[in-house]
Parts: sequence; structure tokens; C-alpha cells
Amino acid sequence: MSGLPTLEALFFMLLAASGVSANTTSKTGIAPATNVVVEEPEFTDVIENVTVPAGRNVKLACSVKNLGSYKVAWMHFEQSAILTVHNHVITRNPRISVTHDKHDKHKTWFLHISNVQEEDKGRYMCQINTVTAKTQFGYLHVVVPPNIDDSLSSSDVIVREGSNVTLKCRATGSPMPTVKWKRDDNSKIAINRSLNVLEWEGNSIEITKISRLDMGAYLCIASNGVPPTVSKRIKVSVDFPPMLWIPHQLVGVPLYFNVTLECFTEAHPTSLNYWTREDGHMIHDSRKYRTESNVGMPVYKTHMRLHIFNIQQTDYGTYKCVAKNPRGETDGTIRLYTSTPPTTSPGPPTTESYSELWGNRNAINDSTGGHHHGQQHSNSYSVHVVDKNSKYSSNLNEIDRSEQKSFDTKIIYWPPDTNRNNQGAASSTRNILSIIVSTCMVFLAKYSLQ
Repeated sequence: MSGLPTLEALFFMLLAASGVSANTTSKTGIAPATNVVVEEPEFTDVIENVTVPAGRNVKLACSVKNLGSYKVAWMHFEQSAILTVHNHVITRNPRISVTHDKHDKHKTWFLHISNVQEEDKGRYMCQINTVTAKTQFGYLHVVVPPNIDDSLSSSDVIVREGSNVTLKCRATGSPMPTVKWKRDDNSKIAINRSLNVLEWEGNSIEITKISRLDMGAYLCIASNGVPPTVSKRIKVSVDFPPMLWIPHQLVGVPLYFNVTLECFTEAHPTSLNYWTREDGHMIHDSRKYRTESNVGMPVYKTHMRLHIFNIQQTDYGTYKCVAKNPRGETDGTIRLYTSTPPTTSPGPPTTESYSELWGNRNAINDSTGGHHHGQQHSNSYSVHVVDKNSKYSSNLNEIDRSEQKSFDTKIIYWPPDTNRNNQGAASSTRNILSIIVSTCMVFLAKYSLQ
């Protein structure tokens, strides 16, 4: 055992300094002063191995009998340090103390360690200073809950779409923790184009050719079986220039009606979104226009709407939706042209989305009056769409197919106007009168024949 001779030499020097001789009893066990046979001291129990979390208090017990004038000492074997001798604390460590039970026939010497630290782990030796020192060992295991070292771990990052990113997480603890990665929303992690996992194990994780779909918070979770498990949240932002697409680039609407134009954008950082006319002048909210920008899910998506009220001849023409951010800009064009309501009866909405889009048309129409040149249009917030799958995009191939939206041909039919309804009622009245006249003529013919 390395270091033991040095410990014994120091131990006996301390005993000598305290006036205690290691040779007061001869090898035969006969005390010189009284010539009485004295039993050799011996241990009555083993030192139990102890496992304790860091920060707790612990005590180790060393039980002996027939101690007589001999002394008991505690030592830390790996550190080659004498901690206590009999009732005296030798070490300068303020967390170490010693006690013993005087009333116990087999005296027990307790080594107390308060606020246990990881460096306290190791073999502890209890020794009796007989001619041939008697020793026994107990092991102190110190377990330390995991801790994530922020200085050696990744913080929130911002990367360009298509680049590679590596996240690191350095954890300490005893035993050494394992590190796992998960996404905060429990979706899969796209390690590369062919590997998607719910969980990744390792101190680091690399995502190749990152896309906007990989944007979000990633959790680094460290555990070693010692509670509590700890985690670190790392936010990954993916920057890309704006792109947009338009469900309908040609929109027909009659005079004096209301209409809504739409654009869908994606951008990060969030883009500045606005509308212009063909002359480039920005459109602001007024009695004529009302703009909306609704953030979608994920948050880099935005639904732009432009409401135009009481269409006049000067309102026909080209409108642009524009999206700008520090990574770039893009725009799309919508042409508004004049149309007349068809005479066919209105069919049901073609899709649920259109039902939702136009669901509030009556409320908006009421807010603007709904009366133009003596005519009242009960469904003035409808449009007749003539385009098919028209779509404006910028680098749409960069978007995962599952994220792209397709827009089918959608036709919103105009309801029949009030005059047409009145004409239908008049026609029914004429039919009834014709039947009555015909019946009277039959009766008159019969009467004349009689």
C-alpha cells in the first residue's frame, strides 16, 4: 500500500509527541509495570462502505475492543493524510470532526464529514497503534448530480438556411452523465436529409444543410442516475430571404363591391410586409383600404390581406404585395379587373378555406353602408376568380413539399340581384292570371252553347 509507511511514521511521531508510547506493552502482551497479561486490541466490526450525494453529511464508524492505552486514528488513504488521532483533529479541513461513545463496551470512533465534496471520495483507514499497526478500510462513494457547464456549451444560434450547425453540451457529475438531445416540441431532429430521429445521444449534435423546418428550440438533457436531471434549452434560428405566393393573381369584381386580395409570405427574420399600387406608392389604412398581416404557424409564415371597399373605376389595375427583411426582398402582383355578376344561381363554396375567408363579408359590408347609386348588394364581399393555380414564388424549391400550398381553381358565384327576384315574382303572378282567364273562357263557352 503506497504511502502507508509514511503515514505510520507520522502517526507514531504524533503519538510520541502526545506522550503515548507504542511499546508500553511487550510483544508477549505483558505490561512491564504490573506484569499482567493484557489482550491485544482488535476491531469488532467492519467499516461499512457508504454512498452519499455531494453536499450531504456522512459518518464512518470504527469499532474496537481492548483498546487500553492505545490510540485510534483515521486517515484518508489516497490523499496520504492523517485526519484524526484519538480525540484530536489533525487535518485543517474544517468539515472533519471525530467523536466516540464512551459508554460502549466496544468503543466506536466516528469520523464525521460535513457537506461532502467529490474530492472526499476514496478509502478511509482506521488504524490502531499497536507494535504492528492494525488497520481496516471503508470506501466512501460520493455521487454528484449532473451539471451543464454553460461556458463549454452552445448558446442560442442564428444560421443561414442550407448551412451546417453543431450544437455542444458539456456536462459534469459523478458518475459521468450521459447527454441526450430532443426538440422542445417533440418533433423529429433532421440530422441530415436521410436521417430523422426523435432523440440523439452525445455531447454534440450536427445538423447538415439546415432548413427553416429545423428552426426551434433544442433541449440538451444530462442525467447520471443521481437526481435531479438537468437540461439546457438552445434556440436555433434559421435566416432566409422572403418568399411569397399568391392564390389568385387575377381577380374580377364589379363596380361598387368590396374585395379582398391575398398573399402568403415566409421570411426570417420577420419581414416588413406592405402593399403598393402600380405606381409604387404604399397603401395605408383608410376608408378605402384596410390591411392585415396575420402570423401563422410556424412563426415565419404570414398571411397578408388587402381589403378594398366600394370599388371604383380608378381602383382597377395592378396591386403588389411586398416582403423585405435583412436577407432580401420579393414581391408579387395581383391584377384587379372589372366583371359583371353571372346570372346563374350561386353554388356552394368550393372549399372550407373560402367559406372561412368570406365568412365575415356581411359584417364588413354593413360597416361600409352597402348602398351605391340606389342599389343594395347583399353579398358585395364576393369575387369571381378566373385564374387556375396562379402562384408567385421565390425559390420555392427550397421549401419542403409538405410545406407548399396548392391552390385549385375556385369560383365564387354572384347571387341573383334584387331586380331578377322581382321579375321572377311578376312572372308567377302572370301565370296565375292566365289560368284564371282560361277557366272563365271555358265557362262562357259552355253557357253560350246552352
